[in-house]
Amino acid sequence: MSTQAPGSPPTDELPFFVYGTLLPGEPNHDLFLRGRTSGERPAVLPRALLYDGPGYPYAIDGHGRVHGTLLTAAPGVYGELLGLLDHLEEYLGPGHPRNLYERVVREVELPGEGAPGTGEGQGPPGARAWVYLAAAAVTRSLRTSGSVIAEGRWVTGRPPGGPRTL
Repeated sequence: MSTQAPGSPPTDELPFFVYGTLLPGEPNHDLFLRGRTSGERPAVLPRALLYDGPGYPYAIDGHGRVHGTLLTAAPGVYGELLGLLDHLEEYLGPGHPRNLYERVVREVELPGEGAPGTGEGQGPPGARAWVYLAAAAVTRSLRTSGSVIAEGRWVTGRPPGGPRTL
């Protein structure tokens, strides 16, 4: 029995929420996403915390918000993109003991995209998306000795739109 909302894409064709090196302007965006997306828009992952990692961040379930981008795969490349991202994120399958990240479905918010008839007190519209969250062993380590990134925004310190140096 499917628990999808009518008209929503099948689970295996959901967009991707990214929050680190895959963000526009970051090094892995061009390497993995150029020519493979048909849409990119700002999004927020609620009920999550962002931690600093060794050159890339980790998101985990928590009491904060993580800012990022919602990516839609270009027609005909979904399987290729999914495989590339799974490889990059060291995701080997649900619950695999060697996973660095787990790929899970979460609801993300789309700020600035007001829905017609939205009343006061209601949040921005949302979308279901694949999100790579830190795997269980990584999450335990982060909760014990990790460094939370304030405001849930990962930045490398490069000026926006400025030249990139690796």
